[in-house]
Amino acid sequence: MEYSGFFSEDTFSFFRSPVREIFKKVDLNEIYSFAGGYPHASTFPLEDIKALSAAVIDKYGAKAFQYGATQGVPELRAAVSARYGVPVERVQITSSSQQGIDVCTRILVDPGDVILTSNPSYLGALQSFRSYRAELVGVQHDSDIAQWERKWRTAIEECLATGKKVKFLYMIPDFQNPSGETLDLEERKLLVSLAEEYDFLIVEDSPYRELRYEGEPVQTIYSLCPERVLHLGSFSKILAPGFRLGWIIGAPELLDRIYVCKQSLDLCPPIMDQYIAAEFMSSGMLDRNLAKSIDLYRTKRDLLLSLLEKYMPEGVSWTHPEGGLFLFLTLPEGFDTVKLYDRALAAGVAYVAGAFFCTDGSGLNTMRMNFSFLASERMEEGVRILAGLL
Repeated sequence: MEYSGFFSEDTFSFFRSPVREIFKKVDLNEIYSFAGGYPHASTFPLEDIKALSAAVIDKYGAKAFQYGATQGVPELRAAVSARYGVPVERVQITSSSQQGIDVCTRILVDPGDVILTSNPSYLGALQSFRSYRAELVGVQHDSDIAQWERKWRTAIEECLATGKKVKFLYMIPDFQNPSGETLDLEERKLLVSLAEEYDFLIVEDSPYRELRYEGEPVQTIYSLCPERVLHLGSFSKILAPGFRLGWIIGAPELLDRIYVCKQSLDLCPPIMDQYIAAEFMSSGMLDRNLAKSIDLYRTKRDLLLSLLEKYMPEGVSWTHPEGGLFLFLTLPEGFDTVKLYDRALAAGVAYVAGAFFCTDGSGLNTMRMNFSFLASERMEEGVRILAGLL
């Protein structure tokens, strides 16, 4: 039967995640995978989760398995509020940070509206933006802030000159996915000033912010302009991704629209998971587990950096992330990491081609490498094989 006539126009804006396609083809434990952004399983606090599960059932009984409030259970909203110093009415719990990206786009964007973002940017966000038929405008980072400002102004004014509406700017300011780079305070202030001048919102995606291995934390963009910024957080990297929990911090007027929207999506986030996360966050377990995770990931990051230095051929460069889970390789012009990928996978190594993170088809000579998932004792052989292919 031919089904194409039944699909909505929106479905033709969907595109497949190359990362998820990798997972369909291979067992990640059988190859040297630098591809997905999986946390290391040893960071999952299994004994704490086991104890908290029993404690939550004892404390809440059947309530832990009933439907709950669309905004999230009060205990988890209060825990997020206390940890990040925001009023509880500015906290909305989501079923994953990815849902946070999607629901922000759903309430703000009409087909043809412009979303500004960095180039490259997070693949999952690009998927969501395109599914709502937004026009994506990416701006490459520049270490010269004056030049970076000129790039932003040129991009924005070109959009406005054609009558297009810029709705929001999407940014991962801490340990960006895929580049691993972090915006300094002046760069964050610049984005806020542009948002105020040209009247758009900012969606600040911060799933990696707690995973800092060196340097000092930088103020969130939200803290610089709470009325114009929606700040997204996630439990996937600080507890476990299987809980599928995140949060949005923002102005109550914006969260009310998200609240109504979520009623038609999932009614409420998982209740049992929320109670466990609330206890985990407020009991001190989160900070203890974070300390162990940071020690592990710092060691793994340093190992990967040393192996790249040891094995990569001349002409290959890479970022030095202060935190997060990724770094970004740039190869000489003329390399095509999309075409190279099948050869690499056949040799037992996986990465993600940088072009998939770009809004304009650029980045063919780049790749993203994850250092959190692969066991440390297997990392050297994986880097050696990849360097040999290059």
